[in-house]
Amino acid sequence: MKNIAAIIPAYNPQQSLITYVHQLLATTITQIIIVNDGSDQKYKDIFENLDKIERCQVLQHDCNISKGGALKTAFAYIREQQARCHGILTVGAHGQHTLQDVKLVLTMTKVFSEGIVLGVRNFRSTDSTFLSYWGNRATSLFFEILYHKKLMDTQTGLRYISINELPWLMKVKGERYDYDTNMLVAALKRKCPVFEVEIGQLRIKKNSIIQYDEITNAGTIITRMLINYLKPRNSNG
Repeated sequence: MKNIAAIIPAYNPQQSLITYVHQLLATTITQIIIVNDGSDQKYKDIFENLDKIERCQVLQHDCNISKGGALKTAFAYIREQQARCHGILTVGAHGQHTLQDVKLVLTMTKVFSEGIVLGVRNFRSTDSTFLSYWGNRATSLFFEILYHKKLMDTQTGLRYISINELPWLMKVKGERYDYDTNMLVAALKRKCPVFEVEIGQLRIKKNSIIQYDEITNAGTIITRMLINYLKPRNSNG
């Protein structure tokens, strides 16, 4: 059985995160690393309770540096601790990913043991707005045009990553939502395999934090994608 560590970047999470962590630890996940990404002081008790849970470690940021930065903090912690795990699973803190979705991705890691496995969301769900549906379609199409790889959901936060990919992942640029896309671009350039697993419906929680819900402005994502695509060409003259 694989040892898999779950990473949860968290900014102003709800009390339900505590229950969710217990549920995750009841699966095949062996440990959970939560990064408190500069949450408000009123959420202090939640993180203190999380830190008391066996096999759960809470890391602290003094200020909010966003999702990409939080993931890198957790990656560095895993490497420093020389944790004996075969892979890591990135999971949302705001109820975006159901336990069923997590279990499905965990099951598929038995088939796709290397590279990156993406939990692809269903943007045709009743929770999905017209803009989120077409925004996702637009970013996926633009990604395919630039990088010649068809991916149905470039912004999903539910991902399994083989531990072998960690060294280069820590060097990928981007501290905010753009890190999700940059990770995939870097993977393709390195010929790292990227697989997709269809999970449940898109889940949007009211009053949740945009960068941790992976629901971002399609125009901004496409703009960042284009800038990153042109950078190497500009630097090469």
